[in-house]
Amino acid sequence: MLDLSFSPFPVLETARLLLREHNIDDATALFDMRRNEEVMRYIDRERPKTIEDIYAFIRKLNQGFKEGQNLAWVIALKDTPQQMIGSIGYWRTDLPNHRAEIGYMLQPDYWRKGIVSEALKATIAFGFNEAKFHSINANINPGNNASRALLLKHGFIKEAYFREDYYFNGKFMDSEIYGLLKTDVLP
Repeated sequence: MLDLSFSPFPVLETARLLLREHNIDDATALFDMRRNEEVMRYIDRERPKTIEDIYAFIRKLNQGFKEGQNLAWVIALKDTPQQMIGSIGYWRTDLPNHRAEIGYMLQPDYWRKGIVSEALKATIAFGFNEAKFHSINANINPGNNASRALLLKHGFIKEAYFREDYYFNGKFMDSEIYGLLKTDVLP
């Protein structure tokens, strides 16, 4: 079985970005993102009601990292490393099967600048090279054309379309699953 135990937390750098661990100072930015209907339009999750909900979420993320169950990064620009502009990470892991689900979000001011693409490339490389995943999957709302295009650009292949497999906000919703194998990107 895979083990996601890394010490210290793995900080990733790209040309423009610093991907770092979440901390309590990120709570306001994360709270704003998770309450922004534009950001959350296709992220079918409960919205936080208070900043305390976000404090608990950050503690849960960091505890999950300490227990080797997940790995989630803050996306920040190198020029302003303390300012969270997004997040990306492996939220749901299936360690016995060497598989993890990747997810991401970004503040709208930074959309269409290639930031998530740059962060995704770094996290995919880390997932295959360091975490030793065999496959990475993404679960998207079928209406999210931007996320679909991003995943396809990075070599993900549509694996499934599940009809009404998810119940959120009083209705059943569909899901699209995309997958990427290590052998799809590495020789």
